[in-house]
Amino acid sequence: MIVLSFNESKSRANFSWGGFKWYYELFTQSPEIIEALKLTLAVAVIATIVSIILGTLGAIGIHACKKGYAAMLMNLSYLPMTMPDIVTGVSLMLMFVFVNTYVYFPRGFVTMLIAHITFDTPYVLFSVMPKLKQMNPNTYEAALDLGCRPMKAIVKVILPEISPGIVTGGLLAFTMSLDDFVISFFTSESNNLSMLVYAAAKRGVEPTIYALSTLMFIAILILLIIINKRSDLESIS
Repeated sequence: MIVLSFNESKSRANFSWGGFKWYYELFTQSPEIIEALKLTLAVAVIATIVSIILGTLGAIGIHACKKGYAAMLMNLSYLPMTMPDIVTGVSLMLMFVFVNTYVYFPRGFVTMLIAHITFDTPYVLFSVMPKLKQMNPNTYEAALDLGCRPMKAIVKVILPEISPGIVTGGLLAFTMSLDDFVISFFTSESNNLSMLVYAAAKRGVEPTIYALSTLMFIAILILLIIINKRSDLESIS
């Protein structure tokens, strides 16, 4: 795929060095791809931000619960991660169709965003939980004794302690959102990059798709390397 993105010819049988020709065409003569890229990045960024907020608050709430309730909530939070993507996608699609029968709620950007938030949030939650367990619980209580209000104590004491987990969870959520195809396919009629590549493969793959796939591969690879490096550093510390 990477080699073919530098091929001068559109034919896969003949290879001659074409430089960055298809990369140039990708960004200058492929408006459909650029729109799909904008949609993919918009969904990934917004879903990541919302997932960080929900996942962090959820982790703090679960950590504060009694063991029985905490275990039950943890098991429920595992569901979006353990279920096959096709089950999650079809389930969300049916929910959106049901809602649309009573309220105008067509499948599009919003439904795709809700779906991505649904499967992104557990990655943040389970990245933050280990950091909460490593915390000294007395620090939060000490902040309250010194006059901090609960929300201020969370911001000043807890968030700095769990920030590595938040960053790791956010990177994971962004990577999963960027790479998703199955759930997006069932929950939206708008094309993100993965859906565009799938549709192009059925028509016959253009060289610009090779260039696009190469860029996506490199971006996801870099994010995964960063996540692994952070995990290694955190385990050492």
